[in-house]
Amino acid sequence: MDVKMISLMLFCVFGSVHSVTHDLHYIYTALSLPAKQPGVYQFTAMGILNDRLIDYYNSEDQVKMPKQDWMKANTKDDYWVKGTQSRKSKEQWFNVNVNILVDRMGHNKSDVHVLQWMHGCKAEKTGEERAKFIEGFDQYGYDGENFLSFDNKDAMWVAPVNQARSTKKKWDDTPILSQYTKGYLETDCVNWLETFLKYQDEQVRTSSPPKVDIFAKKSSQSDSLILMCLATEFYPPDVLVEILRNGVPLSATDGVLSSGVRPNGERVETYQLRKTLEIKASDPAKYGCRVVHRSLPGPIHVVWDGSCLNCGSNMGAIAGGIIAVILVLLVVAGVAGVLWYRKINERKIGLAQPLTETVTVPDENTPRGSLDSGKGHSSPSSSNEYVDRPLMDSGANTDASSSSSSDSDKAERKPLSLEPVI
Repeated sequence: MDVKMISLMLFCVFGSVHSVTHDLHYIYTALSLPAKQPGVYQFTAMGILNDRLIDYYNSEDQVKMPKQDWMKANTKDDYWVKGTQSRKSKEQWFNVNVNILVDRMGHNKSDVHVLQWMHGCKAEKTGEERAKFIEGFDQYGYDGENFLSFDNKDAMWVAPVNQARSTKKKWDDTPILSQYTKGYLETDCVNWLETFLKYQDEQVRTSSPPKVDIFAKKSSQSDSLILMCLATEFYPPDVLVEILRNGVPLSATDGVLSSGVRPNGERVETYQLRKTLEIKASDPAKYGCRVVHRSLPGPIHVVWDGSCLNCGSNMGAIAGGIIAVILVLLVVAGVAGVLWYRKINERKIGLAQPLTETVTVPDENTPRGSLDSGKGHSSPSSSNEYVDRPLMDSGANTDASSSSSSDSDKAERKPLSLEPVI
């Protein structure tokens, strides 16, 4: 059975080709002082696609590195070399600006303070259609509170605190910065997002087919069994899982219960789905499990052999216990993943999302001008995360220029020759 037939089967099951919302964003975190704890760095930067870490940089190693096999497989070395240059430049920009803000806030320099930036986009994708922009975000946070954000609709900066007003004025007075930011979020970011999705899909179509098993265990009713069909370690999440009775698929009206598609804890880029059905232990019917997934050349059929994991023998009880432990671990891992995701979201402070590879987009890693009011000069950037910005303060000019970054090999948009300073 070819891919077109599988797609048709999925279409029939779900009713139509549904749209899926994707997001791409980059998060930068800078500390005003070196961290004393092991594994905590003064500066970190990461790219995240649909809650998956795709690249990472820290101030100790100072190398932008891929965090997914499909990112490494589909990008050239030059991409990572330029990306490293860009993030080194951003690291310098952040080191300057976090201290500018400590002074502006009137905070004690002996304490550790945090400056964060997040930028990116959300886009909707339906089938093979091009991704459509939904929203873009670009925000800065200081010590866990919103400091400055970009209003993409009106193409202007928003200052929620008084200390950010001078930066807002400086950046609003640089129209090309707002134009560039809006263009990046609505176009470049979406292009990069779509490209990364393509890289990811090409990899998982051959490397992440579902593993399928069907088994039974004792029910609370002495004369019944709980039959379970488990599909796991698959990606993308769209999947068709059916319990068959004498070759006929059963549904919810027949008593079939579904766990819904859930992320696997051990491999956050894969998913699992369980279907269960209570049956009579004396039922002579033949039961099986059928799974359809786009990574497969055809449906998987697994026939239940009639055995029960925890019925009768000690070995069965042991096997049942093993399955129970596995299921508990899967649930715990899933909860841990959710908690980790929430923690990441708490640290985002409203930053935006990143882009994808094979598209001409501005640099993601290129620092912006200083937060100062002085003139900050930035060199051209060609990565997929963002463009340089001026410093945030109103003091003397600080050179926080950025070298060309490499999230994209090319940049159609003209980089800013003058970047605002915080």
